Amino acid sequence: MSPLKEPLRKDCQDELIQVNEVDDRAIHPIANAKVYTQANARASQVETLAKLYLEGEAAEISDATIAELCDWLWIEFQNTPLNVQFSWYSRYNNATEMFADIQQNHLWVSDENYDTTLGINPIYNFIFQAMHDNDHYRTHSDFSLQGEIATYKATAKRAPSLNIQKIIYSESVLRSAAYLFLGHAPLAKIVFP
Repeated sequence: MSPLKEPLRKDCQDELIQVNEVDDRAIHPIANAKVYTQANARASQVETLAKLYLEGEAAEISDATIAELCDWLWIEFQNTPLNVQFSWYSRYNNATEMFADIQQNHLWVSDENYDTTLGINPIYNFIFQAMHDNDHYRTHSDFSLQGEIATYKATAKRAPSLNIQKIIYSESVLRSAAYLFLGHAPLAKIVFP
């Protein structure tokens, strides 16, 4: 009888099973390499967008655009079904914490989350942050760059003009990328790449 046709002894069967298990695990480094590559691609995207923000010149925004932004934000705020409260200190550590509050129709907006340099009344920065956080909830997106991009897309669909979309992109995507890249809040500005 050839070795291939011989019945396998019990200890050989166990050895074969162990080899197959090792072979199955050998596939995972490839999957891990794919995850690693995706993580590097995301890190590269964060760095690229962060540099657009950090190295970009502050945009000059016309009075007409600021008025349009304020009018739109006020309408958005009136349509936000949340009890939004200002806080000096309360800050959500993750989207799950924020979503739990939003499910109870409540949202804390921290002072440090809305320090833009638009030159408008701070209440509109507060409103922008509340709207932005509500869009995180509506899109089920976290605070990662991909979550910020998803939130931007949802908000931009409602924006009344391209200039407002650019402001939202700067605040939601570019500034967030800079925050993720630096590990702390960058100096606030609006950048039109």
